[in-house]
Amino acid sequence: MTSRPAPAAVSVARHAARTRPRPSSGGRPVWMGEPSKLGVGARGLVLGLGCLAVLVPFWAVLMTSIASPEEINSAGGFVLWTNEPTLDSYRAVLSGGIVTRALLVSAGITVVGTALSLVSTIALAYALSRPGTLLQKPILLMTVFTLLFNPGIIPMYLTVKQLGLLDSYLALILPVLVNAFNVIVMRAFFQGIPGELRESAYIDGAGELRILLRIVLPLSKAVVAVIGLFYAVAYWNAFFSAMLYLQSSEKWPLQLVLRTYVVNNTPIGADQLSSNLENLPPQISVQMAILVISVLPILFIYPFIQKHFAKGLMVGAVKG
Repeated sequence: MTSRPAPAAVSVARHAARTRPRPSSGGRPVWMGEPSKLGVGARGLVLGLGCLAVLVPFWAVLMTSIASPEEINSAGGFVLWTNEPTLDSYRAVLSGGIVTRALLVSAGITVVGTALSLVSTIALAYALSRPGTLLQKPILLMTVFTLLFNPGIIPMYLTVKQLGLLDSYLALILPVLVNAFNVIVMRAFFQGIPGELRESAYIDGAGELRILLRIVLPLSKAVVAVIGLFYAVAYWNAFFSAMLYLQSSEKWPLQLVLRTYVVNNTPIGADQLSSNLENLPPQISVQMAILVISVLPILFIYPFIQKHFAKGLMVGAVKG
């Protein structure tokens, strides 16, 4: 003979069934209601204005960089549309001289620095994610300590000077080789990998290095791509450290050239461009060409890792 549920339990269950939010046809709970046309239009308007606020300045910079001298003179500065596009400004800045050399310097620092930072961050994060690592807790506390307390400009400069790294490219890489936040994010991702995979590899005779290269890293493409992007953007956009540590202008990266000739509006001459053009383009056109060249590499890299970006940023955001 089956027992019937108590009347109180039945009433509670019915009340919960009536008050439980049910998804509508559009995937939204009923209690949220359908969005009004006014709300949808307002959101679209705000997003459209935000896009215009970002795209219009970049479009003006691009058009000014390829505009003819006559159009720039008639517009009195920035040009929003050009009927006579020309690449004279790009030929001038890429024909040699300080801009071409700075572009190569920035590319080298970004590639080498990102590679070294990724290797160091992966090694440290994996060691801190493994239980039983020697001095694991003290090293983790030191890492978090550097995240909370910055040494400051003067102590960092004195340290670089004592190490003999002034006017050296290593001064732009070694002081920022490992970022504590990136280490913590990558450590959290490594800890989320099932331990059974490592245990099965141990049974097969694999060591820690082989487990890291053959099992952990193939499963960590998302976080490695995102951390690599963070490091690459930081190295590419760095100018303050170059301004502090590099004493000769021949070693300037592109961002320091951008700051000198675009932000500070310092005139750039033909001897600094090594251009073969008979007449140099207007200064504003050359400046906008340098600005476009400094932005394009990151714009080209981002689409290739976009599919990993959302997953990598969500690391550690939720449990379970």
